[in-house]
Amino acid sequence: MTRSETAHEKDNAWFAGEAFHGCGLDPEFEQIAKNFLLGDVSARGCLTDVQRALVTVAALTATQSLTHMEQYLLAGMKMGATAEQLRETIYQCAPYVGLERALCALEAASPVLFRADGDAASNTRVTENDRFDKGLAVQRQLFGAENIDKMRAAAPEELRHIQDYLSAHCFGDFYTRSGLDLPTRELITFCAICCLGGCEPQATSHAGANLGIGNGRELLIDAVTQCLPFIGFPRTLNALGCIDAACRK
Repeated sequence: MTRSETAHEKDNAWFAGEAFHGCGLDPEFEQIAKNFLLGDVSARGCLTDVQRALVTVAALTATQSLTHMEQYLLAGMKMGATAEQLRETIYQCAPYVGLERALCALEAASPVLFRADGDAASNTRVTENDRFDKGLAVQRQLFGAENIDKMRAAAPEELRHIQDYLSAHCFGDFYTRSGLDLPTRELITFCAICCLGGCEPQATSHAGANLGIGNGRELLIDAVTQCLPFIGFPRTLNALGCIDAACRK
């Protein structure tokens, strides 16, 4: 099967033949884009179709490429992702890309996710009394108890609130939620950070956390590759460099 044939097949299966169709203003560009995303990128690697769908939604959220969010969500469901998984992907991006970006993504996604999910039950699994402790436990699991304890102990007094926010908000409010397992949440986090650009130290750290929790080098490379059509080559190459740096540690 040729690249164009593969793209055509996936376009029909996932996008009802409408991938990159947009307003139909430039069919030539649309064909180039479709062949690259669906004929090249989405046809290679070890990602499952569900992982591809979630990584794509994370990239759209981080880059605020929301015009066709509904189209990608509907495709994601055809790829096997549930409305809950897609919603939780946007939630997981929030502490890394910012609350307003996540809110804008949820707003763009609401026609699809609300229709599919209806009155979904809350996925929150922490309370005001235990969100810090449960978040800190996840931090220690991902990055090592000794590393986290040293980081917290070394924080100057005026920055200790940031460390507390990391534990309680980032890891407590989001990582502890149901709907996605921990390896998937950490993969989404890594992709969201890579899509932002300019966050290479954090991307390297989370590449290491992914490796430690069982998301191997090949999976990380394929996840970044899936982001490539949405973030371009410079950020992609930087992200691949972060994976290499984490593998050397």
